[in-house]
Amino acid sequence: MAMAVIATGFLSGVGGTVLSVLLHMIQHVAYGYGQPGGPHTFVQGVSAAPPWRRVAALCAAGVVAGVGWWALGRFGRPLVSIAAAVGKTGPGRPMPALSTTVHVLLQIVTVALGSPLGREVAPRELGAVLATDTGRVLGLAPEDRRIIIACGAGAGLSAVYNVPLGGALFILEVLLGTVGQRAVLCAVGASAIGAFVPWAVLGNLHQYDIGPMAVTAPVVLWALCAGPVIGVGAQLARRLMAVVQNRAARGGARIAWCLVVFPLLGVLSCFYPQLPGNGRGPMQLALAAQLGTQLAATVLVLKIVVIMGALRAGAAGGLLTPSLTMGALLATVLAGGWNACLPMVDVGTVALLGGIAFLGTFMSMPLTALALGLEFTHVGHDMWIPAFLTLAGALLAFRVCAEMGQPPVAQTQPGAPGSMSARS
Repeated sequence: MAMAVIATGFLSGVGGTVLSVLLHMIQHVAYGYGQPGGPHTFVQGVSAAPPWRRVAALCAAGVVAGVGWWALGRFGRPLVSIAAAVGKTGPGRPMPALSTTVHVLLQIVTVALGSPLGREVAPRELGAVLATDTGRVLGLAPEDRRIIIACGAGAGLSAVYNVPLGGALFILEVLLGTVGQRAVLCAVGASAIGAFVPWAVLGNLHQYDIGPMAVTAPVVLWALCAGPVIGVGAQLARRLMAVVQNRAARGGARIAWCLVVFPLLGVLSCFYPQLPGNGRGPMQLALAAQLGTQLAATVLVLKIVVIMGALRAGAAGGLLTPSLTMGALLATVLAGGWNACLPMVDVGTVALLGGIAFLGTFMSMPLTALALGLEFTHVGHDMWIPAFLTLAGALLAFRVCAEMGQPPVAQTQPGAPGSMSARS
């Protein structure tokens, strides 16, 4: 089993590295940035690109998404989600290697071209496929193979985001649902190796640069008051996403939908360059307190609309970074109202708290969300106190809203393109 963990962590790390390099290469070519002395981040590249280039890139994304997933559905084998492969709710099913790899590449290409969905599902799925092959070659028992597939998915997440703790908690909290000694050892080992391997190419970097963040009495009070509001917002967003996912285009209709939705996103990007991509750009701006209340509110609404449009069109991708960004934008809006009449809070600080709380409730993975938020930013450990308070209030409100008047939102099939389930 030790050999399987090492091999899975290494292969997932290599796979995550390749996908990250491919993503950045396509972004640089599509939007014409990355040269010395020019823009270096995606949102800067989109902002510097002329309007025609933004529209052209999103039109290309529409063609790739529509034709690519139509062809995959028409000629490929049915996709199997990570949850189904792990056997979370029944006997594990094998993931078709070729179809899943094509599915992974389509996600990376479309996100690089500006799809508003996240990139994190792709390395998880690739890691799970590689782990499946590893388990088969090493002749693992069914239970060990189940653990190693989950470890492959978590190690893939660790690789692209450099989050060993978040990857390990994702394996245990979301995929396996256990903290047994064997599972913990495998999860920690695979996730650490998966995060370490990309250092040789991508470096030991964290996702977001932040300024000084202090835990003050107003921040703690804000956390207590804003948490429930964020939970209500997460429940509403989850219901909206479930509606469009249940109506996602299939077959030839997917091509038509993608050729409408993505060019419209391109037009919107001419006015709001924060919209293309998985949301990392506006998240960084929110953490740096560089978004005013009005702009944050506008980007939040438009971000939700374009994500819903992409899901309705049948595009695939994750919702981890998008949900983190939605929470940060919502927190920025709430902070604007708070600072107008109450003791001032640092907008960047509460944006991080809002992002963690929204992600944890929306994706039903509170501990993983907390770890990811801290590892994304390398913020001081004193931020745990307001983060826990915000997350607790959000979880409580999320659950109350789910139980009031309507049953909780049913999980869509995680294997479906664009599924919001963290288990996919």
